[in-house]
Amino acid sequence: MWMFFLTFLVAVVMNFVGYIPFGNINLTTVQISVNRGIKQAVYFITTFSIVDILCTYALMSFAEWFASHADWLNYLDFVLIAIFLIMGFISWNTAEHPKEVEYRRRDSIRYGVILGIFNPMQIPFWMIGGTYLISENWITTEGWGLEIFSVGAGLGAFLSLYLFARFAKYIQEKFALSAKVINKSIACVFFLLALIHIIKLAWIFWK
Repeated sequence: MWMFFLTFLVAVVMNFVGYIPFGNINLTTVQISVNRGIKQAVYFITTFSIVDILCTYALMSFAEWFASHADWLNYLDFVLIAIFLIMGFISWNTAEHPKEVEYRRRDSIRYGVILGIFNPMQIPFWMIGGTYLISENWITTEGWGLEIFSVGAGLGAFLSLYLFARFAKYIQEKFALSAKVINKSIACVFFLLALIHIIKLAWIFWK
């Protein structure tokens, strides 16, 4: 029973911390909170977290197999560069050409499903973190171990992203920032993240 509790707690903490560094998921959460409101952000976060539970379970089930194919991580950088550039241009275009749109719940839910499935950062995160946790006996994979771990990971993702959404709304209201300024700032962060991965790939291939 203690190992199940530890497994759940480790999953919550690890995924909570895992979504703190800037990436496409938390920046998208900020955008939705600013542009559509906190209610739509909660729809997105909830849906994303549910999908995250399923993906975490699948990745943790094959953690050792992924670890034996670590050379695939270089290809993930290309995927991330494409995602960051696309989302950067979308954010910039949203800032330059704002539209009065009545957002519906299903739009945020659909967005959560799409980003939950196409979240390439999950693979290296759980490939490395998952194998480490299993090898160090921080979590158990026996019985309902993986299921409990996956639910904990989903809760960690929800809490982390919900704080991002709340904080973004607070900053916007506190400093009277326009959605245009915030969207352009997010676009710049996306472009910066793409540049970092381009430099990383250049370093790998040219060293």
